[in-house]
Amino acid sequence: MRIANLHGRAALVRDGLALDIEQASDGKFGPAPLGLYEDWDAFRAWAVDADYSSALPFDDKDLGAPIPNPRQIFAIGLNYKDHADEASLPYPEHLFVFTKFQSSLAGPHAVVELPSETVDYEVELVAVVGKEMHKVDETEAWDGVAGLSVGQDFSEREIQLRPPVPQFSLGKSFPNFSPFGPAVVTLDELPDYEGLPLSTVIEGQGPAGGWKVQDGNTRNMIFSVPQIIAELSRVVTLFPGDLIFTGTPAGVGKAHGIALQPGNVLTSTVEGIGSLRNEFV
Repeated sequence: MRIANLHGRAALVRDGLALDIEQASDGKFGPAPLGLYEDWDAFRAWAVDADYSSALPFDDKDLGAPIPNPRQIFAIGLNYKDHADEASLPYPEHLFVFTKFQSSLAGPHAVVELPSETVDYEVELVAVVGKEMHKVDETEAWDGVAGLSVGQDFSEREIQLRPPVPQFSLGKSFPNFSPFGPAVVTLDELPDYEGLPLSTVIEGQGPAGGWKVQDGNTRNMIFSVPQIIAELSRVVTLFPGDLIFTGTPAGVGKAHGIALQPGNVLTSTVEGIGSLRNEFV
């Protein structure tokens, strides 16, 4: 199933139609997207046989962040070998973790105001937590994932990297700097959820018709999704609805002298899940 946020209400989406979950469940589940993940087992059991007869057409531009108010947002840096290579950095032996603040979350078609001339892009697979986990074993970690989504980790590089110490969370948390969506997709919809192609295309600079600046596969992560969850949960408690941005492949702007400009349109895609399309002003 594919779970979205349409006009601030939780919805199941399929074939261009959206089913309002509160209405379809006769109020068993409320309209708040986060509530579904806090009652995940019951919701999933209901959703398997949901009646789509009352589903209506919708416009993708009306979708918000699938979970607008998670308790925690984790982000993993330097998690693809080719990204580490292009940055001339050694492969990390342990997770490099930072957070993106909740106020930076946005929907898949959010317009992003550029605060400077040094804003960068990073397409990412986002894992959504489906149950409370602490000290979970790697072999059991996938069982705690509600679904996967597409994310962008925009970065204002000047603030992020300014001395005396880097400010990753601050530089990556301007308004609309964490768009994700268009939906949370459950693993049964993804035949090869451990090897998903992901890419970024910039329109408005470079070759006509769009410039594919990132082209990777989640199979090339240094730390897989189960490894990330196991490692995080050794320290923190993961809660239902938490988001984990799992890192980005090679092709980020900083390594290639590219910065986002007003008028650019960025399309970020994870195959089988969907795309984000963000304009910049």
